[in-house]
Amino acid sequence: MSTIKDVAQHAQVSVATVSHVINDTRFVSEATRERVQAAIAALRYVPSALARSLKSNRTHTIGMMIPNSSNPYFAEIIRGIEDTFYEAGFNVILCNSDDDPIKQSNYVRLLTEKQVDGLIVLSSGSDVELLDTLRAARMPQVVVDREIDDLAADLVEVNHEAGGFLATQHLIQLGHRRIACIAGPQGLSSARERVQGYRRALAEAGLTVDDRLLRSADFTSAGGHAAMTSLLEMPHTARRPSAVFASNDLMAIGAICAAASRGLRIPGDVSVVGFDDIALAAHSNPPLTSVVQPKHQTGQLAAQLLLERIANPGRALQRTILQPKLLVRQSSGPCPEAAR
Repeated sequence: MSTIKDVAQHAQVSVATVSHVINDTRFVSEATRERVQAAIAALRYVPSALARSLKSNRTHTIGMMIPNSSNPYFAEIIRGIEDTFYEAGFNVILCNSDDDPIKQSNYVRLLTEKQVDGLIVLSSGSDVELLDTLRAARMPQVVVDREIDDLAADLVEVNHEAGGFLATQHLIQLGHRRIACIAGPQGLSSARERVQGYRRALAEAGLTVDDRLLRSADFTSAGGHAAMTSLLEMPHTARRPSAVFASNDLMAIGAICAAASRGLRIPGDVSVVGFDDIALAAHSNPPLTSVVQPKHQTGQLAAQLLLERIANPGRALQRTILQPKLLVRQSSGPCPEAAR
């Protein structure tokens, strides 16, 4: 492997001159610069990222933590983040916490040791140790999708409450009155806010909120399947719901599978609405009505905020709230006459 000394000898310049060309730290004549660059290319020399970071006090590396790499929703956010950082000349280290706050804390410590320039966090929920670890990290941070209370960091998220309202309002407008909600883990602010939107839509329509129609589960298809199974097994004294708002698309797809396994037609017998509009939603059976989150835009904004924070650590914190919209497909339809 070639060294900086080899490059200097090949170009017939000093090691300091090669360093100035690589790091652009001092004027070097165009002829000398071209000679050094030709030597670098000929010897296939790769500058040490560690050495360059020591000179610039920057590693041009960003840490990113997500709660579950199996959820396609996060993949679409990651794409927006990576695209933006790549254009800015930054590398990204991706850590998957598997919805484990302890694992999150360990990753934050690891990324701190690697001296990343900043951190983007999609958290797995509230945890005292995680909060303390993030505070102690003392690096620029942006929180995405799920707010972390009492953390001084920039934030980008969709208006979850408005999304829950849109989904439930849509079902009400189709004539449904017994509308169930399959909620996410209530330790997450996003999950709680989506339920708040569900409750507000029912209240504004003059409908009573029946807590027997509310279930909480993990943001997975298995969680949605289990929650829907529980709803369909309600005692005969309580009429089953004619519609379900699931707090993410994976849960909605799991709910559809549970209903279909009992011979129920979607939406003929039960309407289902999801949240996120992952790519798979358009290809489920039937295609899923869903609350659309601008996922790629969310990732881009998060990356831009972190770049701004790195360049100007003292600027005021920014809170960016994006507005969702509803995309109607074939999984939602009019309330059947028998359920009215």
